[in-house]
Amino acid sequence: MPKGEVSPGEDLLERALIEFKEETGQTAEGEFMALQPVKQKGGKTVYAWALEGDIETSGLYSNTVQIEWPPRSSRMIEIPEVDQWEWFSSAEAKMKINTAQAAFIEELERKLSEVE
Repeated sequence: MPKGEVSPGEDLLERALIEFKEETGQTAEGEFMALQPVKQKGGKTVYAWALEGDIETSGLYSNTVQIEWPPRSSRMIEIPEVDQWEWFSSAEAKMKINTAQAAFIEELERKLSEVE
C-alpha cells in the first residue's frame, strides 16, 4: 500500500494519488471506494481507498529516497522507495500487511460480497 504523510489541510485522496504515482510510476483513475480509516498500534491513523483495476507489475517503477547506510555512518545512499511489487491472495495479504491495515482487506471483502 503506497503511504505518505499528509500536510494540514491537504486532501487525503489527492495525497494518496500522489503517493501511488511516486511509488509505482502509474496513475490511478476510476471510481474510488473510501475504506474506514484504521488506527495503528503507534497511534497513526491510516486512510485507504479501493479501486478496481488491473496493473501489470513488471512495468512498475518507484521514485528514490536517500537513507543513511550503514546506520549511524553519516554516509547517504539513494535507493528505490519500493524494490518489488507482488500480488497476493486476500489471505496472504492479511498475513503480510500491517496488522491494523488488514481491516482494509476485510472491509473490502465484505463490500464485494454484498455486490455479488
